[in-house]
Amino acid sequence: MARINLLPWRAERRKQRQKEFGVMVALSALAAIALSFLIVSYYNSQISGQNLRNKYLQDRIAEVKKINEEIDVLEATKAKLLARKEAIEGLQANRSQMVHLFDSLVRTIPDGVILTSIKQDDKTLSLTGRSQSNSRVSTYMRNLEGSGWMTKPDLSIIEAKGEDKGLPYEFSLSVTLDNPNAPKDEDGDGIPDAPIEQPAMAAEGEAEAAPAADAAAEPAGAAESAEPAAEAPAEESAPAAEPEAAPAASEPATGAAS
Repeated sequence: MARINLLPWRAERRKQRQKEFGVMVALSALAAIALSFLIVSYYNSQISGQNLRNKYLQDRIAEVKKINEEIDVLEATKAKLLARKEAIEGLQANRSQMVHLFDSLVRTIPDGVILTSIKQDDKTLSLTGRSQSNSRVSTYMRNLEGSGWMTKPDLSIIEAKGEDKGLPYEFSLSVTLDNPNAPKDEDGDGIPDAPIEQPAMAAEGEAEAAPAADAAAEPAGAAESAEPAAEAPAEESAPAAEPEAAPAASEPATGAAS
């Protein structure tokens, strides 16, 4: 006898598939939610870490800015101290320079020339005076050039005025102040050239230093050897004095005998 299934198996299979599909959809949704949560958590942790790094960098930048401000303050203080140092060195140099300057002014003035006014403007010295002739002014300019403390004489004006018949010419000139003892700036970089020590001179100085050290060690031994040397002449001089005493003692004896 043939078996015939009269139950609604197609409907039940459809329901089973729908149920399985719902479970799969639910699982997919849960997996998507879990994956989204993990992704969001990962990026949140990355953002938090980056924020911490940014905060660390900002703190370090703030510290560096503070250090830079302190450095700027120190640089400003250093510049002020250097300016004061240069001013003090300039005053120290000018103190002796003015003495040499006035001494040079006295020594360079030839006969027949007098100065009526002196004016200084930084490194420029303006001289005004009277002279007997133009040749006297030329001689004066040559003397200024050769003095060493005043260079580059520049004659501004010379004219004859009849106010003083003995000194009829009135002149005005300017010179540049100089210090012959100061180091020269030959390369033009604004920094005086430092003296260069020659290697031969340095080696010679070291060679001279060694005998000097040996000579410093010799006085102790020389003092010790000097004591026996001093005792020896004393001992030798004592017998030398005895023969002189012997004739002196014999003279009274001969006198008594006579």
